[in-house]
Amino acid sequence: MTIPVTERLRILTAVEHDLGEYQTGVPRWCDGCGDNAILAAVQKVCRDEGLAPERTVFVSGIGCSSRLPHYMRAYGFHGTHGRALPIAEGVKMSRPDLAVFVSTGDGDCLSIGAAHWIHALRYNMDLTVLLHDNRIYGLTKKQVSPTSPLGTKSNTTPSGSVLRGLDPLAVTLAVPGVSFVAQAVDWIPEVLHQIVLAAYRHKGMSFVRILQRCPEFMPGAFEPYVQDPRRTLLLRHERGVRPSAALSRVYPNTREHDPSDLAAAREIAAVADPIPVGILYHDPAAPRYEDLRGAGAVRTPDAVRRALEAEFDKFTIRPHDDMTASAEA
Repeated sequence: MTIPVTERLRILTAVEHDLGEYQTGVPRWCDGCGDNAILAAVQKVCRDEGLAPERTVFVSGIGCSSRLPHYMRAYGFHGTHGRALPIAEGVKMSRPDLAVFVSTGDGDCLSIGAAHWIHALRYNMDLTVLLHDNRIYGLTKKQVSPTSPLGTKSNTTPSGSVLRGLDPLAVTLAVPGVSFVAQAVDWIPEVLHQIVLAAYRHKGMSFVRILQRCPEFMPGAFEPYVQDPRRTLLLRHERGVRPSAALSRVYPNTREHDPSDLAAAREIAAVADPIPVGILYHDPAAPRYEDLRGAGAVRTPDAVRRALEAEFDKFTIRPHDDMTASAEA
C-alpha cells in the first residue's frame, strides 16, 4: 500500500503526548459525578494511542455529559440539543483522517436526538460514541429522562414516572448495520478504560453506554451495585475485556462471551441485574458509510467554486430571464 507523502511525514515526525497535554480547564461537574471518570478514561486512551490534539475532534450536544469537549485540549464542537451525531458525521465525511469522538447523554441522545441515534447506527461511520447514562436530566435540574426507572420522582414526574425506562442496548442491537456495542460503569475505571480503548480502535461506529452516578439528582441510584460486586457481570473474551487478576478477585461474577454472537449479545442486554459490563457485540466487517460514499475526496479550490456556482445558479434571476418570460407571455 502506498502511503501519501504528507502521511509519511506525519509518521516520521510523530511525538509522544503525556496525559497533561489533553487537559484544559478545570472540570465543573459535581464532586462524585461519573463524568469525571469518563473524562479520565478518554484522556488515557488519547495518550495510549498517541492521538495528536490537532487531529482529534470531540463533538457534543447539550447536557452535563456534553461539557466534555470543554475539558479536552483538541478540536471541539458543542452542538445543539440532540444534534451531536449528525455534526460528527459531517466532520467525518469531510475529514475521515480525523479521530472523532461523540459525548452525549441519555436525554441528549435518546430523547430529542433519538432519530439521529438510530440512523447513525445504520450508517456505521467511524465514530466513538460515548453515552453518559445517569438516568436523569442533570444540567436542567432533575427531569425524568428516557432511561429513568419506573417510579422515578422528578420535577416532571413528582408522583413517580409511569413508563418503564428505555433500554439503549437492546434498541441498538436491533438496528441493522450496528457494529460495536459495549457497556461500562464509571466505578470500575480499569474496565472503562479498556472498553473506550477498544471502541476507539474499532473501525465503525462504536456505541458505548456508560452507567454513571449523579450524586446531586440521583444519589444512591447505583450504590447497591457499587457495594455488592456480585451484582456486576463481567463479560470476558480474548477479543473483548480482559480484567486483571486483582479485579477478577473483586468481581468474581464473570461470563465468557464471544462478541461476534449477536443472539447472545441480545440475550445479555435483556438482563438488568446483574449489570453486564464489557463488549456485547463486535462486527469489524460491517460496511461503513464513508467508504461507500467516498468520503474525503480531494476538493480543489476550483472544484469547490464550481460546485457553489452551480448551486447559486439555480436561484439566480437575470435580466434576460425576465425578458424571455415577458416575450413568452
